[in-house]
Amino acid sequence: MSNRPGQKLFYKIGEVSRLAGVEPYILRYWETEFPRLSPRKNKGGQRVYRQRDLDLVLTIKRMLHEEGYTIAGARKKLAEAGRVAVREDSSAGVLEPAVPEDVSAHADAGGTAEELAGKLASLKKEIKDVLDIIK
Repeated sequence: MSNRPGQKLFYKIGEVSRLAGVEPYILRYWETEFPRLSPRKNKGGQRVYRQRDLDLVLTIKRMLHEEGYTIAGARKKLAEAGRVAVREDSSAGVLEPAVPEDVSAHADAGGTAEELAGKLASLKKEIKDVLDIIK
């Protein structure tokens, strides 16, 4: 987690509501619809959102309000994004799936098993290279 200016460790529901521009009852509803959105509760029973929870709220809002996803569609897209590498888009501070465009387009076009296996092998090597750099 990077420490951006003004970034806090924890946010109350009212703060997240103001930052995201949605009402608190919407946030509570999203918690029931999106399993990954699960803020902790403090001893007083108040929801305590972490930065990653706030980032997820902003991503959900963008998907629903700007990109036109339904709740079910956004839930499915987030579940798929959870299975692939995720990068942080520093300009918006939200999570985006880090899938190369050529792979996504190729998968949609349906290519042969050999072509897809080659792409997967290439991606596997790239992931290993990234992990080596991180270590």
